[in-house]
Amino acid sequence: MNKLILARLAAVFTAGVLTACGVTGKSGKNEDFPETTTAEAEPVMMSAQAVKDLSALSSEKHGYGQGVQVDEKNRTTGALDFNRTYGKFNATALNEDTEKITLTFDQGYENGYTSGILDTLKEKNVKAVFFLVQDYAERNPELVRRMIDEGHTVANHSVHHYSMPTLTPETARSEILDFHEYMKKNFGVEMNLFRPPMGEFSEQSLAVTSDCGYRTMLWSFAYADWDTDDQADPAQSLEKLKNAAHPGAIYLLHSVSATNAQILPDLIDAIRADGFEFY
Repeated sequence: MNKLILARLAAVFTAGVLTACGVTGKSGKNEDFPETTTAEAEPVMMSAQAVKDLSALSSEKHGYGQGVQVDEKNRTTGALDFNRTYGKFNATALNEDTEKITLTFDQGYENGYTSGILDTLKEKNVKAVFFLVQDYAERNPELVRRMIDEGHTVANHSVHHYSMPTLTPETARSEILDFHEYMKKNFGVEMNLFRPPMGEFSEQSLAVTSDCGYRTMLWSFAYADWDTDDQADPAQSLEKLKNAAHPGAIYLLHSVSATNAQILPDLIDAIRADGFEFY
């Protein structure tokens, strides 16, 4: 890669770097959590030079998984490896500069459990990140408004839930910014966290995300909770999730899971009992 391309990419990534972990909603702002702010400026489309520079990066598709190996702090080594390899693209799978744990929920569709999850988070005084697809926001405005009003972060999971590395840079950018504009227009917030659908990415797609002013957030722990027809045993799931706690953990949970909704109060209590705190 020539020096011009390296210089251009360094400028893009430096400009896009956000502090780990700040929430803004109507309820106020927490400086330690990923921030959702009210937007003012219109996003700038990629220049021909930017597209050219991004095209120099690898478009090879990777599927993320945190794995089962852990270090001496119980942090999954897959998440740490991702940070080391792709942190230059303003991407993270684990927050290494904090002891606190982040709960995140992917919101592909509504299955009746989100309201109860929000009730639990409010009762336990925990803030979470909700990764929305546009269809979810369109169909469930009252839940999205509640997330914002109660101080949670609403984050971007794309318009259509396509695999980002299979798209051209311009199409990938539209998947992020079209939804960004929808949320700004209809809810008055500007999102700045993105989770690529299915955890699939390439160097190029991560760079496009950063060029949009977003930080990619993956996860350092997830488990098989998404199949509504094959829900895990609540007691076993609670033990698995509790035992996975580690400094800076980013938990991926799916709000369509009956098990997650059921065990969430006990999970928060159990992790706090082990000495951790949430946002």
